Amino acid sequence: MIVLGILASFAAIAGLCWLVFNLAVFALPFLVGLHTGIWAYGTGAGWLGAILVGGFAAGLTLAIGQALIMLVRPLWARFVIALIFVVPAVLAGFYATLGITRAMMPSETWQMIFAVIGAGAVGVSAFLRIAGMAADSSDSSPVGA
Repeated sequence: MIVLGILASFAAIAGLCWLVFNLAVFALPFLVGLHTGIWAYGTGAGWLGAILVGGFAAGLTLAIGQALIMLVRPLWARFVIALIFVVPAVLAGFYATLGITRAMMPSETWQMIFAVIGAGAVGVSAFLRIAGMAADSSDSSPVGA
């Protein structure tokens, strides 16, 4: 029974890591949507209005980011846009890994080491996904352009 619990813990950690890697690109739109929803709720929009305003803001942020990556030509500008999306993903990866390691190891030094490694891995994954979006958009441009 204990072995099953350990295996289930590893499966849960693997599932959470998979979610962090796949959802890291959406950290910035999520944060924008969350803060916009909180602002809307504070102004008296109610729960439903806050959810709708926050969802719209998150979707708009993602759409603007993808449009900028597709339309902006200079490589340095694309890099800056990608960094704007990657930095919140790195922070999300750091704190997600730190939360997992705090439950698994007592040494605070090793917790921080693994959290930094996790943040780096999530940041690289998010950057590669965003760079893939930029590469896909430039591949679809006409040959003569």
